[in-house]
Amino acid sequence: MPALTRPYWIEAQFERREGWDPDAYPFNLPAVRALHSLTFHPNVTFLVGENGSGKSTMIEALAVAWGFNPEGGGREHQFSTRESHSPLNRFIRPIRSPQRIRDGFFLRAESFFTVASYLEDAGARRFGDQPLHEQSHGESFFALFDNRFEGNGLYILDEPEAALSPSRQLSFLAKMHQLVMTRSQFIIATHSPIILGYPNAWIYQVSDRGLDRIEYEDTDHFEVTRNFLNRREAMLKILLED
Repeated sequence: MPALTRPYWIEAQFERREGWDPDAYPFNLPAVRALHSLTFHPNVTFLVGENGSGKSTMIEALAVAWGFNPEGGGREHQFSTRESHSPLNRFIRPIRSPQRIRDGFFLRAESFFTVASYLEDAGARRFGDQPLHEQSHGESFFALFDNRFEGNGLYILDEPEAALSPSRQLSFLAKMHQLVMTRSQFIIATHSPIILGYPNAWIYQVSDRGLDRIEYEDTDHFEVTRNFLNRREAMLKILLED
């Protein structure tokens, strides 16, 4: 089965309506302030940026605008332990493809425990043979990804690498590619230079300058990791000097 050539989610339009306050969070974030539209790759789109840049705020808003629960899960999962998401989703209008979409999930590292508890309490069984809470964090995270994601879907992920070792991140890439080849679309916020290495993806860098599409080799994540691995002793000497 070929990968998508036209995305399920074509574009997110950011509409300045009543309630949009350019001086208040999250509308005052540089990446949001001047943003009017965000176009997605048919297969994989990445958001990268420093801590506090707003990438997780943005990906959360995108997920909620599409119809996912703010704390994670599929569109059929509606629960709340603490309402902490920003109002940005109310100003996003999704431009959708008429293609039929069969699956979808919003997976975020910081609320995975809550999602796992909800799925177990609800009697969900699409995450392997062993209950999620009887596995390690990384094992349960990957088990859900490996078993619950069925293809022909839109998957929005916030920092999936937080639970995964480097070798598991490589396994994640392989599984993600299988899903891409079963007509799936991914939108991912990540710090991982391994996950960012997926070929032909679009990478948007969230920074104080706004939102810019860049190449993999131009990301800070790639540059910092490469410099550290190639010049570890010299960099450690600089970092650890009095």
